[in-house]
Amino acid sequence: MASRSKGGFKETIKTVIYAVAIAMVFRTFAFEPFNIPSRSMVPTLLVGDFLFVSKFSYGYSRHSLPFSPDLFGGRVLQSAPERGDVAVFKTPLDNETDFIKRVIGMPGDRIQMRDSVLYINDQAVERERVEDFEYIDGTGRLRFIPQYREILPNGRSYLTLDESARRPLDNTAVYTVPKGHYFMMGDNRDNSTDSRVSVRNSGVGFVPAENLVGRADVLFFSIDTDFRWWQIWNLVTNIRYSRLGDVIE
Repeated sequence: MASRSKGGFKETIKTVIYAVAIAMVFRTFAFEPFNIPSRSMVPTLLVGDFLFVSKFSYGYSRHSLPFSPDLFGGRVLQSAPERGDVAVFKTPLDNETDFIKRVIGMPGDRIQMRDSVLYINDQAVERERVEDFEYIDGTGRLRFIPQYREILPNGRSYLTLDESARRPLDNTAVYTVPKGHYFMMGDNRDNSTDSRVSVRNSGVGFVPAENLVGRADVLFFSIDTDFRWWQIWNLVTNIRYSRLGDVIE
């Protein structure tokens, strides 16, 4: 009886080890879950969103592996991101922290902001005003923020927020994207630390291709920020059901 119990315990341990190994391989080479901690990508992504990032979309680098071990440089099976992709990357500031932004500038591009309008290679990116974005602020008040649909030269479109044309990052110098790097921006233009701020000034700067982790593809869960996990009985009423399964554009 004791021998049978011991054998069953060993089988359980082996099953757990196999399951963990399979999960690690899946997470490293296929899809990795991420959650959204900040408002920099509103309205596309909300705080409390959970999403899958495809690790194979851009190939693999050391940052595809847990803890980013310095085993090799560059990328294996490299594929360039498309302009407009929402991508997760390791910030060049410390090569450890995960950021999520939109790919705006490709290698060799000239990027500039003029009165809140995005310019790519001296051409204004088309944008149109749409309905205001509504949200409840920290004081419980309903706020309305101007919202725009921006259309990139390749036809990719998405929504952005722009509260004012007088913020420091609404008018910038011209950024020329170096070879092998990308220019990333948040959709919440006035509340995003992105490539408009240099690494020297604790920003993102130009992002090396090696730092790309993967492309954000689909939302698999979303929970209201008012939810507290110790109040599990409120879970059902705090899930944002309308966002579940949304493809990220």
